Order: sequence, then structure tokens, then C-alpha cells
Amino acid sequence: MAYEMDTIRASQEIFYYLLKHHELKEEEEQGLYRAYTEQEEVQNLVKSQGEIADSVIERYGNIIYLIPREENDILGFSKGQLKSMLCKSGATDKDYYLSQFVILTLLVEFYDGQGSSSKTREYMRTGELMNSISSYLKEGMEHKEEEEAQEGIAFADMLRAYEALKSDERGSRAKTTKEGFLHNILIFLEKQGLIEYVAQDEMIKTTKKLDNFMDWNLLNQNNYERVLKILRGTKDE
Repeated sequence: MAYEMDTIRASQEIFYYLLKHHELKEEEEQGLYRAYTEQEEVQNLVKSQGEIADSVIERYGNIIYLIPREENDILGFSKGQLKSMLCKSGATDKDYYLSQFVILTLLVEFYDGQGSSSKTREYMRTGELMNSISSYLKEGMEHKEEEEAQEGIAFADMLRAYEALKSDERGSRAKTTKEGFLHNILIFLEKQGLIEYVAQDEMIKTTKKLDNFMDWNLLNQNNYERVLKILRGTKDE
């Protein structure tokens, strides 16, 4: 199919904007937003450029997002990069998987995959999140021991990695403490525009961006049940 030059240029402008900002809001760039939503050829070209860049272009509400695929370490982050940013110096894979488990726990605490919106609460305290992490790790390990599982999440390794972190009631920011480890992950999520983290009040809130992802794409009821089974170490039936 041959496209008009104006159509090609419009799609390139939209994709370049998404590369720079990762999202395009109707209220901020109405011209580009309308070109994408009202011109099918422009939208098709933008999505095609996204596929070539190993990404997905999705519109949730009045915002268009550029979402890197899981293995995209050019527009996203590689495992090594995340391990360096989220974990202590000399971290092993079990430290990395623990950091991902923390994020998964946070999502489950805020969303349940039910109703018109999957969000179930407006905020939570960091202490409550720490308790949930410990509880899910212990519950998952118990289930794995009961089933004598030889594969899946290594709950025992993650629990040992979590318990190896010191506890500092003074609120240390060192990655070698539970408080610092969690603080660093929350700062990372805040920089990605996914949460609002008020460290002095130990308060965590989700952003509209994360709410949109969970409501529209990431979390339906089936996915929610699957996530719970992962956290608890139980098998799919």
C-alpha cells in the first residue's frame, strides 16, 4: 500500500514523540493525538513502527502509550540493568527475583482484577507492604515444601535473600537493609511514572498510568488468579 507523504510524516512525528516521552496525552498534544485516533492509516503506520522497535502502541482512555516488550532492553531495561539499579552490589539472581517479587506483591495489594476498576485501595504504607512481602514468601515456601516442587519460583532462596537484608528502624536507605531495598525499588517505580512515593510519610499511591495499564491490559480476573497462585506457590489446575 502506498501512503501519502503527509500521512508518513504524521506517523513519524507521533512515533518520535512517543520515543521521547513514552506517552502522548490528548490534552498536551491534541494535533498528534487526533491524527492517531482519527486517521487509520496514521495509526497503522505508528503501530508498525512500534513493532519494528519491539514495542506495542496502545491507547488507554485519552493517552497513547509506547510499551516496550519484555525482552526489549533498548527502550526498556535488561535484567542486568535492573539488578544493578534495584539490588545491592554483587547481587545474585535470587536478589533480582526478590526485587521482582516485591513489585508483584505491590500490584496485588493495590489491584484485584474485579469490578469496573481493578483498583481496590488508594494508598498503602511501606510497613504494610513489607509485612505482605514476608507473608507471601513464607506462604509460597510452605506450599512448595508440601508439594515437593522441583520447579517454579524458588521461594526458599528469595526468603533467604530477604531475611539476609538487615532491618533498620532508623529508615536506612542502604540496599543491604530491608527498608533501603524497598525504598530503592519504590524510587525506581516512581521514576517510571507508575507510583507516587512519599518517603517521609511512608506512603505509596499508584498513578493514573499504572491504573490504566492494570484496568485495560495487564489484569483481568484470570490473570489475577494466576498472579495469586504464583505468589502463594500453588499450581495451576
